Amino acid sequence: MSASGGTKAIVAALAANLAIAASKFVAFLFSGSSSMLAESVHSLADSGNQGLLLLGGKKAQREATPQHPFGYGRERYIYAFLVSIVLFSVGGMFAIYEGYEKIKHPHEIEAWYWPVGVLVFAIIAETFSFRTAIKESNEVRGGLSWKEFVRRAKAPELPVVLLEDLGALIGLILALVGVSLALVTGNGVWDGIGTLCIGILLIVIAIVLAAETKSLLLGEAAGVDEVKKIEAALVDGTTVTRIIHMRTLHLGPEELLVAAKIAVEHDDTAAEIAAAIDAAEERIRAAVPIARVIYLEPDIYNEAAAAAGSAPGKTPGGPGTAH
Repeated sequence: MSASGGTKAIVAALAANLAIAASKFVAFLFSGSSSMLAESVHSLADSGNQGLLLLGGKKAQREATPQHPFGYGRERYIYAFLVSIVLFSVGGMFAIYEGYEKIKHPHEIEAWYWPVGVLVFAIIAETFSFRTAIKESNEVRGGLSWKEFVRRAKAPELPVVLLEDLGALIGLILALVGVSLALVTGNGVWDGIGTLCIGILLIVIAIVLAAETKSLLLGEAAGVDEVKKIEAALVDGTTVTRIIHMRTLHLGPEELLVAAKIAVEHDDTAAEIAAAIDAAEERIRAAVPIARVIYLEPDIYNEAAAAAGSAPGKTPGGPGTAH
């Protein structure tokens, strides 16, 4: 994901949600609809979430320090995880509470044209925001399905905005259905049921976001295509004859660590090996530009030892596989 693309989608969502939150709250004041109150809090929470994503992106740009030698790229993951917590607590739990109260103590909706008009406006505004997020995502997701894109994306901003906008659109439709049924039947319980459904929806989305960002926080390897490119770039067939083992780790969405043990010939000189390592690093960075930190360890490959494998608990490719 390009930083500009993610930022554009976040700003579009932020502008839409601030306008929608204000209009929903005005509609609640005039109509007393609990769906409108839940939706206004939902939009306000979404606005705060977009603010968190922008803050995380800014903090991630800080230079590395002796205390944090690999930089602050994971700040983006941390703030994306905070978004899931806010969505769960402020959005989902509040909506469930408000829905329960409205079902327990229903009352008719007043000035029906306020909630209906605001919901129609909100659906239009949210559709434009969702369209922007889809357009920006299409530029980076390649041939991945939407489910695969959300699960595999290393940059969290676009998946977060996509899921938030999708949840917002479905929530608006649920609110419109709840308000409409309450107006047609004269029973305010339907408004509470719509609010309850919105809360459940938000909690489900929050759980999905939390699970995906948790995986990024723990540390994910490079994608399959990137790993293949790195492997192809590492071996030159002359000095670097094979990869004994390799590990990759995302230090941030656009910063990758590559650590590998490579096989060299036993009669190569130190100068030849050092030159081969420098050349291999250049090939890796040319093939995968986000490979910013590269550590290559030369070793002598032993086929018999490699076939025997390593003892449980030891690093694959470590003592016992190459000497």
